[in-house]
Amino acid sequence: MTSSARQTLDAVWRLEAPRVTARLARLVGDLDTAEELTQDTFIAALQRWERDGVPDKPAAWLATTARFLAIDLIRRRDLQRTKYQMIANTSAPAVDAEESESEDGAIGDDLLGLIFMACHPILSPDARSALTLKYLCGLNSAEIARAFFTSETTIAQRILRAKRTLSAANVRFEIPESLERAAHLPSVLEVIYLVFNEGYAATSGDAWIRTDLCQEAMRLGRMIVAILPDDTEAIGLLALMELQASRLHARVTVDGEPILLLDQDRAQWDRLLIRRGLDGLDQIARLGGSTGPYALQAAIAACHARAGQATDTDWPTIASLYDAPAQVTPSPVVELNRAVAVGMAFGPVEGLAVVEPLRHLDATKDYHLLAAVVADLLCRSGEHHEARQEFLRAAALTRNSRERTVMLKRAADCSEHSQAATGGQD
Repeated sequence: MTSSARQTLDAVWRLEAPRVTARLARLVGDLDTAEELTQDTFIAALQRWERDGVPDKPAAWLATTARFLAIDLIRRRDLQRTKYQMIANTSAPAVDAEESESEDGAIGDDLLGLIFMACHPILSPDARSALTLKYLCGLNSAEIARAFFTSETTIAQRILRAKRTLSAANVRFEIPESLERAAHLPSVLEVIYLVFNEGYAATSGDAWIRTDLCQEAMRLGRMIVAILPDDTEAIGLLALMELQASRLHARVTVDGEPILLLDQDRAQWDRLLIRRGLDGLDQIARLGGSTGPYALQAAIAACHARAGQATDTDWPTIASLYDAPAQVTPSPVVELNRAVAVGMAFGPVEGLAVVEPLRHLDATKDYHLLAAVVADLLCRSGEHHEARQEFLRAAALTRNSRERTVMLKRAADCSEHSQAATGGQD
């Protein structure tokens, strides 16, 4: 395969693999078989595209190939004749690209159906999130483990048990009826936001952001709001994602290097996404308001969006807004964000007082962003030597190469400040 063809396949596959898996899961009824067929689809693309070149509509080619691989498997196994007849009766001898592409807009979207399935109440909250992150984001067990502050073995076992539970309960791969949606919704929203966060700040790899995941999460969020137009938390999540996504183009240089929030050119922020996010908050207010975590985080994001310059940011309001999610949904990540806000509003010493308990928790002691926040607060306190050590620790802990570069640069800056303060004797 030529390098350009392989690059095209890799790029398309990164976007389409979750959809292929979701479609196959609906057709064959279980995730293990869907995974095997997804890999078969990738191998088929490698072989065919090397011989015939990249098709005009590569995503549609993958969808069609995956579908017929599923039909062929069912026929060969001859174990699900009823399902095979149903699929065969609805399948033309040849499916063209337009037919495959038209499926994306249907309310029964395979990807959204997979999320509802993976977020079934029969599963534990952690199992729901881990299972969906695997199939939506393509994260491996090690990457998911870092997101959940647990071990890789625990995540692998959690995913295996979840798949077995779904199979034993014969859970269907579809969007549930309205009466079932309420039970699914909190974990569905959680998973969609986890997908967005993986795109907004990638756990590992050479890219700091994955715009494709952010866009996919927002697409799914809009579908949820279309299904549940009066749910303030669904609206809040969508508003939160839109407000955060408005910064994506300003978060990296042309070379892909990260640009931190306070250093971003706010003229590059997407005003349309900001307007959509603020409109979502207005809609929540018209519906009576919300104290849910997503609506509250969207209100925090709105404070940043309304600030024309970093110096205009209303940090005291942001710090007070963080008090609510810290009580409603307490977590190390929420508390870490609150520490940042408190440090900006009332000084780094106050921020360090908030973050100090997190430094002694087993769940967060190896969390790179904790080390980075501590380092930043120490640096602003004038403790440059200690800050340098924490930035170096953050660099060692992160698995994202772009983020590592930022941490090492900040460590070097701290070293310069420290040497200047001690007359070069540091």
